[in-house]
Amino acid sequence: MPLGRVQTQIVDKLVELGKLAPEARTAIVNHADDLTGEQLDALLQSEHKVTPFQLHLAKCRALGLTPFNVGRYRLHNATFEKIDLEFCQKNTILPVGQVGDMLLVAFANPFDTQLAAKIAEKTGMRVARLLGTEKDIKEKLKKDSTPEQVQFSDVVDQLGAQFSDDTEGEIKDEDLTHEDSAPIIQLANRIIEDAYFSGTSDIHIEPQEKDLVVRYRIDGLTQEKLRLPAKVTGALVARLKIMCNLDIAERRLPQDGRIVFKQFNKKGVDIDLRVSTAPLNHGEGVVMRILDKQKSTLPLPALGFTEENLAKYRECIRQPYGMILHCGPTGSGKSMTLYSALNEINTPDIVIRTAEDPIEYTLPGINQMQMHRQIGLTFATALRAFLRQDPDIILVGEIRDKETANIAVEAALTGHLLISTLHTNDAPSTVARLTDMGIESFMVSSSLVCVCAQRLMRRVCKTCRVAYEPEGRERDILERAIGWTGGHIFKANPKGCPKCGGTGYKGRVGIHELMVTNEELIEGINKEMETAELKKIAMRGGMKTLHQDSCVKVKEGLTTLAEALSTVPQDMELRG
Repeated sequence: MPLGRVQTQIVDKLVELGKLAPEARTAIVNHADDLTGEQLDALLQSEHKVTPFQLHLAKCRALGLTPFNVGRYRLHNATFEKIDLEFCQKNTILPVGQVGDMLLVAFANPFDTQLAAKIAEKTGMRVARLLGTEKDIKEKLKKDSTPEQVQFSDVVDQLGAQFSDDTEGEIKDEDLTHEDSAPIIQLANRIIEDAYFSGTSDIHIEPQEKDLVVRYRIDGLTQEKLRLPAKVTGALVARLKIMCNLDIAERRLPQDGRIVFKQFNKKGVDIDLRVSTAPLNHGEGVVMRILDKQKSTLPLPALGFTEENLAKYRECIRQPYGMILHCGPTGSGKSMTLYSALNEINTPDIVIRTAEDPIEYTLPGINQMQMHRQIGLTFATALRAFLRQDPDIILVGEIRDKETANIAVEAALTGHLLISTLHTNDAPSTVARLTDMGIESFMVSSSLVCVCAQRLMRRVCKTCRVAYEPEGRERDILERAIGWTGGHIFKANPKGCPKCGGTGYKGRVGIHELMVTNEELIEGINKEMETAELKKIAMRGGMKTLHQDSCVKVKEGLTTLAEALSTVPQDMELRG
């Protein structure tokens, strides 16, 4: 008997990936007995030398699921907060993350769709199914599995002795590189590990007159984690510089580097850190952005798009050519949106090239290039090379200068879909930014498909939020922005609760301003109209501003009006 439909799809995906010969596929599909899933896995691995990873990837693609490397996931205090350990062990699942009201769960059995519905009912959250291997999930769910705890007290005590007031507190270079037991090496590792397990996006190491302060940025806000003696500053900064191959003797100029943390720890934490040092008044300060290489991209619906904006955006990213730009400050979620968009349109019949600085997430099936400005590999250089490599879609990390902007527009006008980012406050001002770079307005109007401005707002904690009826100025703001007709909204509980760490907020949600070009807008761009006029045209064409979208999130109970107004200002047109 021939194989079942799903098993046949898995075999076909292995052929697409080049891991199985077509003649072997014919033999397996047409001449094998009706194999169970386990028997097919054993056959492919023993007789056709398909590795477990290749098989896992083929299953994901056949079933339309996202692969997740459970082996590299580290248990932490919040892992079993929503789904208890006993339920996970019984059903061989592992909760691996949460984005807003969506729970990311790794399943061993991709065919048990009823289980996802049961989890949704149990937690009151939507469930995003990821596919992990049964062996890895069971390993994580062992009775003796314990969440990661990072302690600082012992290493701080050792540092206190080493840097006591009656000593000079000098550390030699060899102490920073040779012994894993050196307190300063342990401190550097533990800061990074603790930040990673805490869900931190950036680590700030800031020297002050009498102390060295370590702060974490979590959900967009910084919070103090450690205070160390000021004498530790030089040794800790030197250790971090050694980890990213920077010049430890140069303390007068800013430096940029990258730490591949996997090679410095034995816990299997596979992350990279983008490191920036700068000379400050009390010593060198360091900021490290955590890039989690094992973090899977999120589906577009999980990013906070309204249904209307999501439909428009999906239509834009499926255009055969043109330019799609995302704008917003650092940390506004642009990269995640771009990766999610690429993941959605990534199919074997499309060639995608990306030029990034740095490569934040590795996407299967997409060709990614890391920039090296020191040797002349810039966005402009990469773009020129890509135009000779027959791509369908090109992603450029950022349009920073006139040269990159010119080549990007040229690419968009010659049959390529070009996606990139730009630093502007809102969508309409992107046009002025491009013309300031020297791009002719008729070139901008001809190439532009859409501009998406975005920000991240903190989500109000679902456990302790307080409902109330808006009155006075608050009611006026909502009426003008979204035509508020009454009802209750939420505000943060000032005391908070254990789940939100006493802040009243937990997690973040995206807000978007999607400006899609139309005939009136193209005409306005060609006439070089002011940004304010372009904004009015875009709003007549259906664009919801960042302020309006933030108010929609308030109405939906995802965030508070205070958070919405502190993230983006109220529109001039809507002010009383």
